[in-house]
Amino acid sequence: MERVNCDVSPLKGEMKEQLTAIAGAIEQSILALENENGCLLGTFDQIRSRFSQLETTAASFYLQCYLGPYTDKYTDLSMAVQNLSSRKQGALIVVEREDSLQSYLQAGIPIGAWMTHSLLESIFFPGSPLHDGAVVIRENHILSAANVLPLSHVSVGEQKLGTRHRAALGLSEQCDALIIVVSEETGKASFAMQGHMYPIITH
Repeated sequence: MERVNCDVSPLKGEMKEQLTAIAGAIEQSILALENENGCLLGTFDQIRSRFSQLETTAASFYLQCYLGPYTDKYTDLSMAVQNLSSRKQGALIVVEREDSLQSYLQAGIPIGAWMTHSLLESIFFPGSPLHDGAVVIRENHILSAANVLPLSHVSVGEQKLGTRHRAALGLSEQCDALIIVVSEETGKASFAMQGHMYPIITH
């Protein structure tokens, strides 16, 4: 299987360029502040837009780094998550890494198919008999669907987590798997790893 070297990823170069541009814009804002005729309001919008672009790049970069050593189908995975998010179709996707998942979940329906974004999306289509529960991915294959994960009892700030998010956190608290969750209420996507939840920019 092809392994991704994040040190040479083109996304890392893009992040450096975007950070440099943001630093330059901030420096120009400081200079403009010294000018009594200067106005920073338009500059704030530009900086905010650049930060948004940087966040998108960073999310793609780190997901690629985390998933690259364990599957070379992260492009299909990313595309599926983006499409599910845009349609507000709930999803729960577990990517197995070093730890075996056998003792951490209640096994669902065996699939044993080559992973593609279209197959992932069809599994989570509303009304599909497999759309409840989690899909488990090992390397480049979908092992199973409709798996039941352990639920976490923690909360993020004052926000009460839904079942999918609690399941993603719950499994990540017990093993090194990376779990991607898409909310059917908001369409927002996140991934859980080592007991923490991180947002994914999908637009």
